[in-house]
Amino acid sequence: MISLPPSERDLHAYVDHQLLESDRRVLETYLAAHPEVAAQVHAWQQDAQLLRAALSGVLHQPANPGLDPMLIRQRIKHQSRRHFATAAVLLIAVSLGGIGGWHAREATQSPLLPMADAMQAYRLFAQDGIMPADYRSSDSGTMQTWLDRYFNQAHRLPDLSQAGFKPVSARLLTTEQGAAAMVLYEDAQGRHISFYIRPPGPDNGFLPRGNRSADGLHAEYWSGAGYNYAMVSPVDQPTAPLLKF
Repeated sequence: MISLPPSERDLHAYVDHQLLESDRRVLETYLAAHPEVAAQVHAWQQDAQLLRAALSGVLHQPANPGLDPMLIRQRIKHQSRRHFATAAVLLIAVSLGGIGGWHAREATQSPLLPMADAMQAYRLFAQDGIMPADYRSSDSGTMQTWLDRYFNQAHRLPDLSQAGFKPVSARLLTTEQGAAAMVLYEDAQGRHISFYIRPPGPDNGFLPRGNRSADGLHAEYWSGAGYNYAMVSPVDQPTAPLLKF
């Protein structure tokens, strides 16, 4: 049970999704009433997302306590500018190996590829079937109700039940344009498909309906109701036949 005002450790636990559901709700109520603290937490969330993207290629290496997100944030928060933190994250990725550094380079140098963040989110949270979740299908309420809290009037979650897939968990993410989310579907064989929603990119960049494949993943993407969307799956199980609009 957290106390108010929350400690720095409580705030870090919130960013790293380590709080109980009841504590998370209490803290979110507190943040809504204290915008200066909420702004700091939002900055930490952006740093955490950048860290995950930069280190995505080395997540399978043995655990290294020095890479704990909270410890890294504590080390870099004493630097005077946020861009030093970004440089530190990229330096860690490069020092750990070429794969992590390549994904960091891809994330920073290929912003024009449609829904690149949706495919990156799939790599981080779905390929191994383990997704640190903000919401699970076993929680109270429904996945659609959870999604509606953050994305008003967005398209409904695709119904993939006829193909044997059902939504099992969801993760709230951040982009420069605002909140994003990934919903993970799973079938009886343990295969995964993800639904990704985000605000449009710079200059209100909505997408024509299309698809692309990269690094073993296939994405179907489109726009509507003020958001960009993508369904991502391995290339050997394309999502197109499952989607009906």
